[in-house]
Amino acid sequence: MERGGAIYILTNVNRTVLYIGVTSDLYSRLVEHREKRYSNSFTSRYNSYLCVYFESFPTIEEAIDREKQLKKWSRAKKENLINKLNPQWNDLWEIVKEW
Repeated sequence: MERGGAIYILTNVNRTVLYIGVTSDLYSRLVEHREKRYSNSFTSRYNSYLCVYFESFPTIEEAIDREKQLKKWSRAKKENLINKLNPQWNDLWEIVKEW
């Protein structure tokens, strides 16, 4: 059975950084970011742990394709994507925990 995937966008409290990631287990991956499990990682160095956007896909390959697409976008285009579904840029952690 093929496992699905998800892409997510993280930011810091000042919204100065956007980080796009892909995973087959969104909850576990966000826990790693929140706990700064990898202290030298980009998200740890810039305190980017607030999940402001995510999408799920039937396969990890589709999620990887979407991640590659989003990473090519300008910051303004990424912000517009976030604003459409999460205009207040709320942390979606509680939703992911229940997902």
